[in-house]
Amino acid sequence: MKFPFSAFCFPFLAALLLAGCTTRPEQEVKPATLKDAFKHDFLIGVAVNQRQFTGADTNGAALVRRQFNSISPENVLKWEAIQPRPGAGGYNFAPGDRYVEFGETNGMYIIGHTLVWHSQTPAWVFLAADGTNYCDRETLLKRMRDHIQTVVGRYKGRIKCWDVVNEALQDNGELRPSPWLKIIGEDYIAKAFQYAHEADPDAVLRYNDYSLENETKRKGAIALIKKLQAGGVPVTAVGLQDHVKLDWPTIEQEDATISDFARLGVKVMITELDVDLLSRSRSADIAEVRKQAASNNFTNGLPDTVQPALAKRYADLFSVFLKHRHDITLVTFWGVTDGDSWLNRGRLNQPLLFDRQWQPKPAFDAVIQSAQP
Repeated sequence: MKFPFSAFCFPFLAALLLAGCTTRPEQEVKPATLKDAFKHDFLIGVAVNQRQFTGADTNGAALVRRQFNSISPENVLKWEAIQPRPGAGGYNFAPGDRYVEFGETNGMYIIGHTLVWHSQTPAWVFLAADGTNYCDRETLLKRMRDHIQTVVGRYKGRIKCWDVVNEALQDNGELRPSPWLKIIGEDYIAKAFQYAHEADPDAVLRYNDYSLENETKRKGAIALIKKLQAGGVPVTAVGLQDHVKLDWPTIEQEDATISDFARLGVKVMITELDVDLLSRSRSADIAEVRKQAASNNFTNGLPDTVQPALAKRYADLFSVFLKHRHDITLVTFWGVTDGDSWLNRGRLNQPLLFDRQWQPKPAFDAVIQSAQP
């Protein structure tokens, strides 16, 4: 007996098509993103340059929107950029405004970097009227207060976290003999936090530094934070820059550093993460990396023989960060792609998760995989 096609096959096929239409969206796997992978752990941030937050670098801007939920500015909020000249007329807010608008438009947690630093601060800030000698303590304190309260006040409630003081310590753990210290004295750090808190009482206020994994410097930073806390200074976070190498710091050093600062009761943030592949390293396990770096500076991209070492390094670091997910609130990469990295100074480095064509490297997959239970 023959069955008409329309009587049997069409309803069957229609049912299959309908079932497919209703189930397919649930079966689709969305592309993995860093911000989604760690959404239950901590924010994932990135340092952006002016071409990215203005949209001139369309690929970079798109990558930032897709992968990250927090941003830091590379340079536009540093003193030399935002107040290159003295007085109220010496401010240049346009780039900073664009940066903040980019973050707000994309629903991001916005960082301010940085208010008080020994570098990238105009010479006039420290000089007396004669232009040759240092100014006095009260003059510099007034300039600091005016600058901090003007800048923080402008972005009150919009920039959520500020690097108030950046890199105030030497490697030996003692205060850096910067003009801030020489002119004002040791309390310049407390004053900076005080002025920032006055300008925005709700902002997270961060002390930020590098190489805190080195025990001697870390002890100095811990002593500094404890002294500030004892004096009622509103320091609420510590930033570990984490400009690391393939074999430094060790995982044990990273773990101990996060634990030590968490015990102080402050938020811990990884603020400037990258892996320098061209720096001198000691481990025999990365001899291939050193050989490649010496021979061609990775001018043709990161070789397949080196990719696994970078991927493992990032995976190991994120295993420590995840261990401390209750202490760490933010992990920020210092640059969007390898082409944006500050580590390219006079050479070609490959320190980040995305290459110069905005494509993810094996290290990206390793980081995503580290978030899987």
